[in-house]
Amino acid sequence: MLAPSGLKATQLTMLGAISILGTAQMSELASLVALDKTTLTRNLKLLQGDGLIAIDAGSDRRVRVVRLTRTGTGTLERALPLWREAQQRMVEHLGEARWRRLVADLADLNAISL
Repeated sequence: MLAPSGLKATQLTMLGAISILGTAQMSELASLVALDKTTLTRNLKLLQGDGLIAIDAGSDRRVRVVRLTRTGTGTLERALPLWREAQQRMVEHLGEARWRRLVADLADLNAISL
């Protein structure tokens, strides 16, 4: 469903998280999307290569700061309606109660610290 936007679901998640945070330190972003720093860095490099994000030095040279570019913002804005439509289709297919249970179960799984 996201194909017209050019994004994969994982990329949409990353762009959405960056959008929510505004300008984010990589450690904040890693925590929000529940990824280790190595995986996060690899994913961010792809987004940076596509011109969707910029990664800059923070006030402390050891800190890297991530932000959406104009291209990234536009891509996210085009992708969100597609994502909402996909979500709505799932609700229609599973039913509201089952969908809410699934989302709650996934949130519980995400909260488990292994």
